[in-house]
Amino acid sequence: MDLLSANTITVIDIIFEDFINYKKACMTIEMPYCDFKCNKDCGKNVCQNFELLNSKTISIDIDDLIERYLSNPITHSVCFQGLEPFYKESYKEVYNLINTLRVKYNCNDDIIIYTGYTEEECIKYGYIKPLMQLSDNNIIIKYGRFIPGHDPHLDDILKVKLSSDNQYAKII
Repeated sequence: MDLLSANTITVIDIIFEDFINYKKACMTIEMPYCDFKCNKDCGKNVCQNFELLNSKTISIDIDDLIERYLSNPITHSVCFQGLEPFYKESYKEVYNLINTLRVKYNCNDDIIIYTGYTEEECIKYGYIKPLMQLSDNNIIIKYGRFIPGHDPHLDDILKVKLSSDNQYAKII
C-alpha cells in the first residue's frame, strides 16, 4: 500500500477545540467516506453519522492544518472520526497527516482514531502495522461497530462513553 501521496486531506469538518471525544482537548477531524458496515451488519440504518454523507467535502493542506493545530495552546491531541477514517483513500490521508506531524514537525501528541472496523479487520487490511511505526504508545484506536441494544460504557483509555459494549479503545 503506497501511503505517502499528496499533502492534502479531504474532510467534511474540523472541530478545532473538542472536549468530548477524548480525555484531553483535541482537534477532531471528520472524515468524509464510509461503506456503512454498521448498517449492513444490522440490516437497518443505525449510523449516528449517516447525515454526514451529504456534507460538502473540503481539501485542506496538511501543513496548514498541522500549523493551526500546533499554534493552539488548548489542544493536545488529534482525533479522527466522522464517517470512517480507515476507508480507502481516507486511510492514506490520515496516515500522511500523522506521518507529517511526527516526522516533519517532531510532534508526539496523542492520536485517536475512531473506527467502526474490528481490531481483526484492521489487522487483516493492513491498517495497524504502518501506524505502529509512528506510535510511541500514543496512537489509540477505538474499534467496533455500533450495535443497537448493547449497553454504552465508559472506556478506560479514552475516558469517554462509547455507544455499545463491543466497542473499545486500544493503544498501539
